Amino acid sequence: MRILVCNDDGVYSPGIAALADVALEFGSVRIVAPDVEQSSMGHAVTHSRPLSYRPTTIGDLTAFRVNGTPADCVALGAHLGEKVDVVLSGCNMGLNLGNSIWHSGTLAAAKQAALLGLRGIALSAPAGKVDPDFDALKPWIRKVLETLFQTEPLPLINVNFPRQPRGLLWTRASIRHYDGRIVPTTHPLGRELYWFTVRPLEDAEEGSDRWAVEQGWISMTPLRLDVTDDAGLARLRVRTPLDEPVAALVSLPTSTEEEARSVQEDEAPVSLDASAEPGPRGRSDRA
Repeated sequence: MRILVCNDDGVYSPGIAALADVALEFGSVRIVAPDVEQSSMGHAVTHSRPLSYRPTTIGDLTAFRVNGTPADCVALGAHLGEKVDVVLSGCNMGLNLGNSIWHSGTLAAAKQAALLGLRGIALSAPAGKVDPDFDALKPWIRKVLETLFQTEPLPLINVNFPRQPRGLLWTRASIRHYDGRIVPTTHPLGRELYWFTVRPLEDAEEGSDRWAVEQGWISMTPLRLDVTDDAGLARLRVRTPLDEPVAALVSLPTSTEEEARSVQEDEAPVSLDASAEPGPRGRSDRA
């Protein structure tokens, strides 16, 4: 098995070293990770400048540090060398539970793998006042990987470890409302600064990832890239029909090549053409 290991804490984080160490028991390992911390970067990708990488050493492994985001690292890592079978992202210094899936760089690396048609597994460890004990977690990391590699190959899994695990549970993502607050402070030179902080307003739901970790269980949550509200969509099509009947008559099931290209050109300002040089703001001058 060919395993790509990434993270968002940076290539020199102890979490990625622990994960790579265990991953070596399952196959060959390639480490490609950000050169600096990229926590809470979400699924940002770098399009305004080229990416580069430099070799470094993590334990007995040669790793590559990239001047980009976690998603960049997965894309570049999958491009370099042999074909990748699975991407492991982590072990993150801090849990990624529930709503964290939207802004987590750790999750973004695993999602990037799924977007590329690869398996993506994100793993996160607790980090509060005391740093994670990765040596103690290694047997549990091994058990998680054994379980996931032996089960059906789901494209995207989010794993969270409590400090003292009791076992493993399949869970769903905990979605709660938060009290998002802006906390003002002052720079030593007198400038106004602001911290963004959140406080949960609801208890964790039984069967969710947060509930499982609170109870001492390792949460393993299957995720998907399609975030469509299928039930809501079905209701809207019945209660508030739009132009679906007309579209069914005049629109082809598959767009023409010209139609598809036109929409691609109107999407994100990323050069899809190697000959398109970036403009002064990073956009292609030809876009």
